[in-house]
Amino acid sequence: MDNSRSRRLYEKAKKLIPGGVNSPVRAFKPYPFFTSHAEGSRLYSVDGNVYIDYCMAYGPLILGHAHPKIIEAVKEQLERGTMYGTPTEDEVKIAELIVNLVPCIEMVRLVNTGTEATMHAIRAARGYTGRDKIIKFEGCYHGAHDYVLVEAGSGATTFGSPTSLGIPRDTARNTIVLPFNDIESFERAVMENRDEIAAVIIEPVIGNAGVIPPKKGYLNEIRKITEEEEIVLIFDEVITGFRLDLGGAQEYYGVKPDMATLGKIMGGGFPIAAYGGKREIMELISPLGKVYQASTFSGNPISVKAGLTTLEVIVKNRSSIYKRLEEAGEKIERGLKDIVEDRGLTAQVNRVASMFQIFFTDGPVLNYRDAKKSDKEKFMKYQRRLMSEGIFIPPSQFETCFISTAHTDDDIEKTLDAMDRAIKGL
Repeated sequence: MDNSRSRRLYEKAKKLIPGGVNSPVRAFKPYPFFTSHAEGSRLYSVDGNVYIDYCMAYGPLILGHAHPKIIEAVKEQLERGTMYGTPTEDEVKIAELIVNLVPCIEMVRLVNTGTEATMHAIRAARGYTGRDKIIKFEGCYHGAHDYVLVEAGSGATTFGSPTSLGIPRDTARNTIVLPFNDIESFERAVMENRDEIAAVIIEPVIGNAGVIPPKKGYLNEIRKITEEEEIVLIFDEVITGFRLDLGGAQEYYGVKPDMATLGKIMGGGFPIAAYGGKREIMELISPLGKVYQASTFSGNPISVKAGLTTLEVIVKNRSSIYKRLEEAGEKIERGLKDIVEDRGLTAQVNRVASMFQIFFTDGPVLNYRDAKKSDKEKFMKYQRRLMSEGIFIPPSQFETCFISTAHTDDDIEKTLDAMDRAIKGL
């Protein structure tokens, strides 16, 4: 493929933007391609290349690119104004829809990004409990704010150390980082910090270290212990919300947390997110209570209209959408496993619903430490070979591939053929 225009744009971008990109994962060697437009399951580069897309903007586009109903709704809203600084009827409609769909949410507050949602949910939990410490899990990404941008220390239950310059150690010392899918270490950490933990925040399915599902009963045990110890349980469903089911992972697994954060799909490709939960917690949010949170762009009418339209389409077509996504996911998983076996490679394929990833490692991937054992160089060779075949997956072993309703049976067949050739070349 000719990528000369993307290469020139990248060289220019590097002089103007740190790393030439506005989010680190978009950078990959030798340089990323630049997109001109997208439609359905396809990305079109400025070089004239076409890719079947499984990045799907890292998860939001469950209905595919440029869904006509979303585009139409946004155009209509644009003619009425881009923002007002006052409440709108659509804000009430989308809030009502979220409360009706997500089991744990009795009240909800709209924000702009998943980072904001998790940050404010943690603050609300601290305000509600009067405690300072939180527990998070290795490999679970909850945005780029100080309290969650930490990694584990030398032991399973040590306090985290900052993973970014600019985060004071005193900030990170209230964050305990534990291995995912290890209930013993969780129970031990809770007992060792009894009456000090405000919240446990967890991705019910890790989507930022590849795809790592919870062991059977793991989320139930976390729910049981947090209830007994009066700790606020927060499900970070920025990725899984409305993807695994309309009620998210909490409906999919039958575990009801105290709070949840939402994003990605609920915006239909526009920047919007939300946090919500029990009424008694949410009533502490200003202007009702003393937990302060505000934002000029929260509830932006363009994003709200796009999100409301997306959710209405999903609700109307619920049974067919999730059935189709499950079938497509199962076909990719089965096909990819067959390819790996036929080619004599050692690799693991993890999938939950329409999320999937391959790990080039010889053991099951149950947590972040398992994922880190994967051959990342081999993965990037695989990713680049797929790109040369016109298939785009996220350029990182630690991201997730997403299927949308726009992916056709023919797309899946072409993808599996390309995967076979890519893996054969390894």
